Formats: sequence, structure tokens, C-alpha cells
Amino acid sequence: MTIHYYPETDSLNIDLNSKPSVDSREVAGGLVVDFDAEGNVVGIDIDHASQKLDLSKFEAVALPAVSR
Repeated sequence: MTIHYYPETDSLNIDLNSKPSVDSREVAGGLVVDFDAEGNVVGIDIDHASQKLDLSKFEAVALPAVSR
């Protein structure tokens, strides 16, 4: 999973896995969910992220540790 903030567009992109998106749906104003060919969620895009989220803090809780 990767999280990328784009300050030039104030958008936050969360890629949940590496599968390509084949469909995207806006589920609420400025919130777009990306789906793979099987209908699984593979990404989330949030427009105007700094207005909707507290971007000053990021916390990951109880994620399994994986070393590369």
C-alpha cells in the first residue's frame, strides 16, 4: 500500500495494491474509489484533501511488519 499527497492539486492518493484500475466511481464529492477487473477496491483518491483531513499526522496501528 502506498499513500501519496500531491500538494499542487491538494489530492491524496491511496494505492491499496498494485493491480491496475479498470473502473473509478465518485462515491461522494471529491472521493473517488478505483476498482480492478474483479470489482475489488484498489485505490482511493481524495480531492481537496487538506480541507477534509488532518494531514499533519499519520499513524499506522497494528500493521504486520514486513521487511524488504
